[in-house]
Amino acid sequence: MDGIGESSESAPGVPSSQLKSNGSFREGDRSPKQVSPLRGGGSRNTSPLGRVGSRNTSPSRQKVIKTKPRGFDEERVATFVKAAHPDVQMEDSIWAMLPEDLLNEILARVPPFMIFRLHSVCKRWNSILQDISFLKFHSQVSSHGPCLLTFWKNSQIPQCSVFSLPLKTWYKIPFTFLPQWAFWLVGSSGGLVCFSGLDGLAFKTLVCNPLTQTWRTLPIMHYNQQRQLIMVVDRTDRSFKVIATSDIYGDRSLPTEVYDSKLNSWSLHQVMPAVNLCSSKMAYCDSKLYLETLSPLGLMMYRMDASYWEHIPAKFPRSLLDGYLVAGTQKRLFLVGRIGLYSTLQSMRIWELDHAKVIWVEISRMPPKHFRALLRLSAERFECFGQDNLICFTSWNQGKGLLYDVDKKVWSWIAGCALQSYNSQVCFYEPRFDASIY
Repeated sequence: MDGIGESSESAPGVPSSQLKSNGSFREGDRSPKQVSPLRGGGSRNTSPLGRVGSRNTSPSRQKVIKTKPRGFDEERVATFVKAAHPDVQMEDSIWAMLPEDLLNEILARVPPFMIFRLHSVCKRWNSILQDISFLKFHSQVSSHGPCLLTFWKNSQIPQCSVFSLPLKTWYKIPFTFLPQWAFWLVGSSGGLVCFSGLDGLAFKTLVCNPLTQTWRTLPIMHYNQQRQLIMVVDRTDRSFKVIATSDIYGDRSLPTEVYDSKLNSWSLHQVMPAVNLCSSKMAYCDSKLYLETLSPLGLMMYRMDASYWEHIPAKFPRSLLDGYLVAGTQKRLFLVGRIGLYSTLQSMRIWELDHAKVIWVEISRMPPKHFRALLRLSAERFECFGQDNLICFTSWNQGKGLLYDVDKKVWSWIAGCALQSYNSQVCFYEPRFDASIY
């Protein structure tokens, strides 16, 4: 299992010699230079409690040594080591005697990918995982945390792997339940995943829950053409919306269409007043949809509550080669892109939109060594997407990803076989059993 290694942009109080340069851990490594938060990596432990096998001193001479963390990076390195827990065998009769509500409480706190494997344990457990009472318990438990979902087709067979950031593990999810026309990964929100594709000449869209293996095709849009799509889920009223903007090739002005799962229909709205789009990537935050445009220059913002488009004259940074909009938490909107010329030295930077001044403010730069490792060729293409102030970069040819935590200012490498496929599509994903497709 390939894991994650971290490096920090700035760690106050930590000398550069203590920073970890390459922290890729594997499952077989039992303790790769594990650093305890109470002691440095190479310092000698003088605490009487830390000397195994040494002569014990009298209680009167034992002192309570108060220590503090020696550095941000040391703590982060320690948390990325998977602890080895011995398997505890339980009698089948004990599990069989558990009351239904207690069993639901236990299963609701098991990581979703572990529960996914319990479908085949017995008929009783399979029925429990689909029961309304279990879904109620599951909805009250805090989220498992962000994951990366990769989707590709190998010999026309859908393949899907999910990398759990909290567990640092890849999980394989069978995706053969999808129809053959589902080819493009639109995105994910609230535990649901959206796909689109061409079924003959018809452009179709579907929404599915990978954990429950349920899916359904949405009604045909008013203008049946390949469209730029984005899906948003509202967990409070257990509904979702799919927004279709302009033609995917950008050569035709089409009305904005919005699908509402509560109405099970598409509604027509205003045509986006933009001629030239910079990118087909969209970002949704604070009930607003954002796109980059060249004519007019800046951003186009679609207000979901009022159903109309508005131009934001936020000028792009100079020498920006390619940019991606990434939605952060609350009202935070990020712009990620390369600065420079194709024949000169480049760098990857991150800006945040100042809504009051309507300008982009630079907040971070990718370390040069990471930029060279991610994009060996200056003209090599990359993908960028985000969720909850996490920004992920993937390279089309390198077969690995780079994760940036905006709040902690930490860069982390992600590697694995699921990123090796040249036609893999990646997005953030939150696994939830209670995410309904209706």
